[in-house]
Amino acid sequence: MTSADAQPTLPLPDLFPAGEPEPPRRRVWPWIVAFAIVAALAVVAWFAAEAIARQVVTGVVREQVRTQLSLPADQPIDVDIPGALIPQLIGGSIDDLTISSDDVTLGGVTGDVTVTAHDVAITGAGRMSGADGTLSLDESQLRTLLSSVDGFPEETVGLQDSDVTMTLDLQLFGAGIPVGVALAPAVADGGIVLTPSAFQLGGATVTADALRDQFGGLADAVLRDWNVCVAQYIPAGVTLTAVAVDGGRLVADFEVDGAIATDPSLRQSGTCA
Repeated sequence: MTSADAQPTLPLPDLFPAGEPEPPRRRVWPWIVAFAIVAALAVVAWFAAEAIARQVVTGVVREQVRTQLSLPADQPIDVDIPGALIPQLIGGSIDDLTISSDDVTLGGVTGDVTVTAHDVAITGAGRMSGADGTLSLDESQLRTLLSSVDGFPEETVGLQDSDVTMTLDLQLFGAGIPVGVALAPAVADGGIVLTPSAFQLGGATVTADALRDQFGGLADAVLRDWNVCVAQYIPAGVTLTAVAVDGGRLVADFEVDGAIATDPSLRQSGTCA
């Protein structure tokens, strides 16, 4: 047996001979940096394309609204499209499109209008599933609307709390006696109806029965409902759904038939008897 000490010691093999450099290690971080740069550029390009698309679409919408409603070229119009626009354009329709403008004149009546259209096709005739909106009138604008109602004292109209107010003189023994009337607005038969809800006589609140007792048949002038036809101001495809006094303005809600974009008859204004 030969002891281990007697065994010759063999040198370890030289894995890296002199003069041959150690192979470079593969570095991953340049690839990560490159990917991050590409991703950042893609994000920038997306937002740039989104901004351009939004600018083009809103510009076209503003121009079409001014043209269709015969509005002045400098009429301010706000256009809002929620969510990312490019995917909606790729899909062929815009989910929701809100258009609003102040002091819009339609048929001689001026008010602030906001309309939200749903599922608006970007090709063809601009079909949509429908729309809803509001028309808001201040006291002056409401007076203009009520001036078309025969016998209504539009010059005395006001807006207080949830009512439209007016003052009407009742003639008794040759003297005019002013009676203040609070009118509750509502929608009826496609128009607006103003129904008396409270009365003021000589600064005191009185009932309808008290007025009839004092003035007899003359009281009918202040106890009656007032019907306000709006058909002459709006297209046939627009339907009033609610009306209320809110924040010192008369606010009317309406719905729009989605076929109005393709059916010319729905774009024609009606008439009042």
